[in-house]
Amino acid sequence: MVERLFKLSELNTNVKTEVLAGLTTFMAMAYIIVVNPAILSSAGVPFNQVFTATIIAAVTGTVIMALFANYPVAIAPGMGLNAYFASVVATQGVSYQIVFGTVFLAGVLFVLLSLTKLREMVIESIPESLKHAITSGIGLFIAFIGLKMAGIVAPNKETMVSIGNLHQPGTLLAIAGLFITLILLVRKVKGALFFGMMVTAVIGYFTGLLKLNGVVSAPPALVFFDMDIAGVFSHGLFTVVFAFLLVTIFDTTGTLIGVTEQAGLMKDGKLPRANAAFTADAVATTVGAALGTSPATAYIESTTGVAEGGRTGLTTLTTAGLMLAALFFSPLVLAIASLPAITAPALIIVGCYMMEGLAKINWRELDDAFPAFIIILSMPLTSSIATGIALGFITYPIIKLVSGKGKNVHPLIYAFGLLFVVQLYFFS
Repeated sequence: MVERLFKLSELNTNVKTEVLAGLTTFMAMAYIIVVNPAILSSAGVPFNQVFTATIIAAVTGTVIMALFANYPVAIAPGMGLNAYFASVVATQGVSYQIVFGTVFLAGVLFVLLSLTKLREMVIESIPESLKHAITSGIGLFIAFIGLKMAGIVAPNKETMVSIGNLHQPGTLLAIAGLFITLILLVRKVKGALFFGMMVTAVIGYFTGLLKLNGVVSAPPALVFFDMDIAGVFSHGLFTVVFAFLLVTIFDTTGTLIGVTEQAGLMKDGKLPRANAAFTADAVATTVGAALGTSPATAYIESTTGVAEGGRTGLTTLTTAGLMLAALFFSPLVLAIASLPAITAPALIIVGCYMMEGLAKINWRELDDAFPAFIIILSMPLTSSIATGIALGFITYPIIKLVSGKGKNVHPLIYAFGLLFVVQLYFFS
C-alpha cells in the first residue's frame, strides 16, 4: 500500500529512509511553532491561537503535498511573511482581524491560480541558469540562517555581520554539533543529520542548555477566527493582498525548484504534478487565515530531509504527523525548538550540498552569469527568496535584450520582470 502510494521503489528509496528524512525535516523546521506565535502575538494575536493555527495550517498543506504531489517538501507559515503581517498591523493602523482578511483573500486568489497552468508555466519558463542560481542562492540563505542561529556570525553596525562571540555556551554547542554531524557524514552514517541533531540535543541537556519543563500537555482550544474581510475593502488594502500573493507565490516557487532539483525530481526543467504542489501552500494559507496565522509557504528546511535521502511524500507525511503530535507534546517540542544550536549545524551543511548547481552555470557569458550572480548574492543578503528571484527576473530580460538575445527570453519572464519592478518600488 505505502509502496504503491508513494512509488518508493521507482524513486529508489524505502520506508526507513523516508521516515528518517521526515524526522529530520521536522527537527529543522520545528522552530516555527515557537517563532510564529511570538511574532504575531506582537501584533495582538493571542499566542495560543497562533500556536494551534500554525500547526494546523502546516499539517493541512504538508498532507496535501504528501498525498497529491508526492514531494518531500513541507509547508508551514513563512518567516518574513509573519513579520510583514505584524508590520501591516503596526503601520496601517488597522486591526489584525482585517489583516487576516487580506491573507484570506490572497489565499483564495492563490488557490484559483493554482488550478490554472500559470504557475507551472512559470517554472517551465525559467532559464536553466536561473534555476541553478535559485537552488544555490537558497543554499547560501539557509547556511547563513544556520550561522546566525548558531551565533557563529552576529550583527555588526559597520560591516552588517561579523564573527560572533565564540565563548557563548550555545555557540560552542552549535560548533560541536557541526563537527559531530560532519564526522557522521564523512563516515557515511545513515541518518547523519538527524543523529547529529540528537547527539547535540543530549549534550545540550546534560550541560543545562536544553531545559525540559514537562513532555506532554493538552493542546490549546481550536477556534475559527473572526476575520474582517469587509475591512479590507473599506480600508483599500488591495496592495497588501497583492504583496502577500506575489511574495508567497515566488517564495514557494523558488523553494520547490531548489528542493526538487536537489532531490533529482525535476524532469527536463519541468516539475511533474506542479499544480498539486502549488495547491498545498494555497490551501494552507487559506485555512491558516481562517484559524489565525500568516501565509504558508514551502519550507527551505525540507532540504535537510532530502539530504537524508527523502524523495517522496512519505517524508512529508511523517513531518505532518510529527507536527500534529506537537500539539500534545508542546513542552518537549518548545524546548528543542528554543535551542537553535540543535538545528543550526544541519542548515549549514545542507547549504553546502546545494552549491552543486554553480558548476552548471555558464560564467563566461555575462548575460547568463550576472542574473544568476545577483540571485545568489541577494537571497542571503536580503533574507528573502522572493527578492532574489525578483532581481534575477528583472536583470535577465534586460541584459538579454541589450545583447541581442531578447527573442530567446520567454514572454512570462518579461511580464514578471515588470511586475517585480512595480512590487519592489511601490510595495517593498
